[in-house]
Amino acid sequence: MTSSSLNLPGLPAASQLRSYRIWDAYFTPAHGHPGRDGSSQLLRDMELSEPAIQKGQFEKLCYFPHVGLGTTTDADLEQRLRAHPQLVMVPFERWPDRLLGMIQVNAHDVPRSREAIRRWIQDGPMIGAYFPGGGPAAMTCTHRNVALLVEAVVSAGGVIMQHTWYKTGGKQGPGESTPAELAELARHYPEHSFICAHAGGEWEQGIRAIRGEKNVLIETSGFDATAGFLERAVRELGANRILFGSHLPSRSLGTELGKVLGAELTEADKQRILGTNFRQLLQRDET
Repeated sequence: MTSSSLNLPGLPAASQLRSYRIWDAYFTPAHGHPGRDGSSQLLRDMELSEPAIQKGQFEKLCYFPHVGLGTTTDADLEQRLRAHPQLVMVPFERWPDRLLGMIQVNAHDVPRSREAIRRWIQDGPMIGAYFPGGGPAAMTCTHRNVALLVEAVVSAGGVIMQHTWYKTGGKQGPGESTPAELAELARHYPEHSFICAHAGGEWEQGIRAIRGEKNVLIETSGFDATAGFLERAVRELGANRILFGSHLPSRSLGTELGKVLGAELTEADKQRILGTNFRQLLQRDET
């Protein structure tokens, strides 16, 4: 692919995109599910995402691997991951300079999740933990079990992302969390940062729910692009509390990147949202 082919309608020039130094906080190849052989489904989705990643000139992408904690409904896969934990690292070996990881934890199994936090975050390569909003591991983030795991992640020096969503008619499942519940949790840990995934989906409510908690950042992916979203988020939260997420490959590059590039924001604020904030959260400045 030549650099000129990246200058597609609606996208800035490749040089401009590179200048943003895009770090994607929400990459979902196979939704973290490696498939029955442990890797091929993930790797296929990673390759499927490659053209969009190249067009967007992304530097880093963060995804959420299962590590055998009962976070999937596939019992055979869970057993395989426990028996062969090296399978977790296959995608990172494929993209060693591009991929970051937050392990999916299971608040229904605190002892093994704590051990995984020690193994994969404190002593290992992962940058933090992802608390899911659905599936067998979902637990509302105000539950005491979640607090026990948050304390373990904080002790390990990792970052925390909580899946959040507001739905018409109420929660899809009893373990789902809202931004308001994440804000309640975050009040107990004012020195640690929390990422509110998807800004709650219904972002107007999501922004209102977390704006008083300075240690909660929102992430931009997952819902349809809507005029005014980021302008309001910057106005009410500040540009330093927003992280870009692509949700590739299950969402489109145009939908997710366009939320930032099409917003009426300063170039400095776009740069913060697209990469600087995530690097600062991780205390990394790779050039």
